[in-house]
Amino acid sequence: MIELTKAIILGFTVGISAAIIPGPMMFATIAASFKKGWRAGPSVFIGHALVELSILVIILIGASSFLGATVITYLAIIGGLIMFLSGLVMIKNAKKASTMDIPISASSLNLSSGPAKILTLVLNPFSGPVSAGIITSALNPIFVIWWLTAGSAIVLQEYLVGISSVGAFLLGHWIADFGFLLTVSSSFSQGNRIVSQRTHEIMVYLCGGFMALFGMWFMINNSNIAAMI
Repeated sequence: MIELTKAIILGFTVGISAAIIPGPMMFATIAASFKKGWRAGPSVFIGHALVELSILVIILIGASSFLGATVITYLAIIGGLIMFLSGLVMIKNAKKASTMDIPISASSLNLSSGPAKILTLVLNPFSGPVSAGIITSALNPIFVIWWLTAGSAIVLQEYLVGISSVGAFLLGHWIADFGFLLTVSSSFSQGNRIVSQRTHEIMVYLCGGFMALFGMWFMINNSNIAAMI
């Protein structure tokens, strides 16, 4: 039970740390909330979760065939380094992120031209905010690279504890994503800012610090993680 609780907390911390940084998915949610209201957040989340679930399955399928101490060690080091550097970048850019004019950035997001338009047509069965969630996740190189490195390290570590631990991590991660996107869509559908600039800045500082600490833990304890096999 303790391991599952730790996995949920880790998933939530990682999820909220990534969510509060303005990016394509947040902008897509805000843009959609002007038309769809608060329902835009949950819809974008569905698309985002589908992409994450697909990546998770790929990671676990790979884990069942080549899981070993060497792989876990390398992933722990690489993933930990990326988490650590991401945390430092978050801390460095906290003030800039908190003062970004999010509504203007959201209104400039265009999912109806170029490659995005083609993907939107292909994903027409998942029309609207759901397809926006898929597109802004699948086409975000930072998102994909993170899952294939730091994300893989976390998932494989939880996999060593048990598949239920992986599920707990994903649950915590999705609670953070869903809650944040719902807050975004609910707030901007009413024409309000989510939180004050100062509060946003403090949140980014804190989450950046947690991200950096998690990264250091993975790098320092890579041999212990591998020894769990």
